Amino acid sequence: MTRSAIRTGAALNNVSAGYARQVVLHEVSAVFPAGAVTALVGANGSGKSTALSVLAGIVRPAAGSVERPAGRAALVVQHDAVPALLPITVRETVEMGRWAGRPWRRRLSRHDRAVAERCLTRLGLDQIIGSRLSALSGGQRQRALVAQALAQETDLLLLDEPTAALDVPARETISRTLREVADSGVTVVHATHDLTEARAADHCVLLRQGRVLAEGPPETVLSQDNLLDAWH
Repeated sequence: MTRSAIRTGAALNNVSAGYARQVVLHEVSAVFPAGAVTALVGANGSGKSTALSVLAGIVRPAAGSVERPAGRAALVVQHDAVPALLPITVRETVEMGRWAGRPWRRRLSRHDRAVAERCLTRLGLDQIIGSRLSALSGGQRQRALVAQALAQETDLLLLDEPTAALDVPARETISRTLREVADSGVTVVHATHDLTEARAADHCVLLRQGRVLAEGPPETVLSQDNLLDAWH
């Protein structure tokens, strides 16, 4: 995908951001195409999670600006970042996605429940909807979190290492779903260490120590020289 062919779904423009007194991102500029999957790649501490948090509106930039679609972004964290002992079922986990941005006293409508059902089925969870989150495997919990994000029906889907340490069926289900969602017009951005996943993306942003080392087609960005630079 050439820059001239990119239809921007979201962008960071000279963004510097971090936490307390620690700056993590340094004047980062990157485009995340609409209707495409972007892989955000880099070593631990390179700023991938911070970039996702800035795109999600969770972390406010100290400098620069952020472009994103109108409305809320859906952010999917890693399954081990969610307390496994939460006393909720798979269905309740996914239905929580329909509560985003609405008055807390308002009950879910028939439409809301239908959307949640479709997302459950899409992620292969329809046979375990009554199971407790605590009873699920890591892959099942991760699929439930992805389904919860899809239930929000946003135009910007952000995921932090969505397939890390999962079994093959869970990885394949999530990867296939991200491709389908992007093909429907959603801007999908996922942080990953998996170079196979990154090379399957449409677009790639490679970070090194909080700066953009390279951006563009995965086959160009993920060259041997760039990867050596990124991890050293």
